[in-house]
Amino acid sequence: MDIFIQQIINGLVLGSIYALVALGYTMVYGILGLINFAHGEVVMIGALTALTAIGLLVPSGLPGPVVVLGGLLIAIPVCMAVGFSIERIAYRPLRNAPRLAPLITAIGVSIVLQQLAMMGWGRNYHTFPAILPTTPHQVFGAAITDLQILIVVTAAVLMSALLWLITRTRLGRAMRATSENPAVARLMGVDVDRVIAITFVLGSALAAVAGVMVAANYSIAHYAMGFMLGLKAFTAAVLGGIGNVGGAMLGGLLLGIIESLGAGYIGDLTGGFLGSHYQDVFAFFVLILVLVFRPSGLMGEKVAERA
Repeated sequence: MDIFIQQIINGLVLGSIYALVALGYTMVYGILGLINFAHGEVVMIGALTALTAIGLLVPSGLPGPVVVLGGLLIAIPVCMAVGFSIERIAYRPLRNAPRLAPLITAIGVSIVLQQLAMMGWGRNYHTFPAILPTTPHQVFGAAITDLQILIVVTAAVLMSALLWLITRTRLGRAMRATSENPAVARLMGVDVDRVIAITFVLGSALAAVAGVMVAANYSIAHYAMGFMLGLKAFTAAVLGGIGNVGGAMLGGLLLGIIESLGAGYIGDLTGGFLGSHYQDVFAFFVLILVLVFRPSGLMGEKVAERA
């Protein structure tokens, strides 16, 4: 039972990160019907930018949490600028093109960003400095650190704030109207181009936070970290229901728990044969099952048919 509880805790931490990244995929798909495969690279840029800023701030002698917050405040606008540039340069000119064109472009943008990051930060792994408290707390025989608590709480606050923005604000109504029918929304006075750009910017801001969380949780970051993370977050979005914000949150949490149980609890039952080295298998096995038996995801697909 201790192992089970420990893996549930680990899964909630991992799932919180997946959920934040999956929100970027699902918001863009809900409005444009486009899978932004470059979103994982935005997460990577956020992590590496924050690590660079943190490395410059550490010698100042400021408390660890303040240093990390400073790095995050620098990473967020950088990622927002990257997200805005991706939408403006790569996707907006192809908005009325056949669906295959923006898909190929998204893959191309992902490769370009990865190679630019390799040129800027190098091929080596970058270590996250040990400046955050990692004191373990016992919960029903399992351990959870201050950092893990901070990740889960921060993710919950950000997801709640996003839901409030979408359901309670004027911008949220404009986003939902654009998602339903961009042409009609434009006739009703909605600046569709502005709404789409803001959607990319918001998703990129969440990606920056997720990037810092990943770097802090695993203590490393590198130029290729966004590829697998992006695929898993996309899996989470599909699991919950691509285009559904609540579904992306649920899918991220479920995928994190499934991965952790598969890597730890099930790995122990099989003598390590299906351990942490095979945790990716569980994620994509779930993706296959969802696509075969429920393609619309657990919470359905909230994307209206285009007129």
